[in-house]
Amino acid sequence: MGLWISLSMQWDSSLKTSPHRVTGRLHVTHTCCQPLVVLYGGLSALIAEGMASLGAHLASGFQGVAGIHLSINHVKRSELGDLVLARATPVNAGKTIQSYELDVFGSMWVRHLPITWFMAILGQVWEVRLWKIDPSNSRSKSLVSSSRVTLLCNMPLPEYGKAASENIRRHAKL
Repeated sequence: MGLWISLSMQWDSSLKTSPHRVTGRLHVTHTCCQPLVVLYGGLSALIAEGMASLGAHLASGFQGVAGIHLSINHVKRSELGDLVLARATPVNAGKTIQSYELDVFGSMWVRHLPITWFMAILGQVWEVRLWKIDPSNSRSKSLVSSSRVTLLCNMPLPEYGKAASENIRRHAKL
């Protein structure tokens, strides 16, 4: 959680939270970059799980949540100075999840969905996408990464997590 809090200092005031969507923008700084001056892939994963966990925490009525599966595809690089838009939305916020994924290849295009079957009790699946956006034209954007995060929900909230939960509750749009 410490790294997520540290990273949140890089977020601008656009971070919006609700049980149905979490969005925000991140300016790619040296702190966010690997030596080749592009956004760390691991940072995309941190953003994906952090935003999905935040949304799942809200959607579960402020119960404890834990990420149990993360799948991420990096499709384009984001460089130092870029503005990145991140949006997390629930795919399934039910009590039981059954998710089937498979590889499908066509002659003109490739659709990649890794082969997995997953079932979790009291869980949620969130989709998180990051886009690089043109600061002068917010409608101009290109996909940087796409993620799916599965979280176990309705867990007891530990004592040390209650202060963070209260802070989230104050800023959430419920």
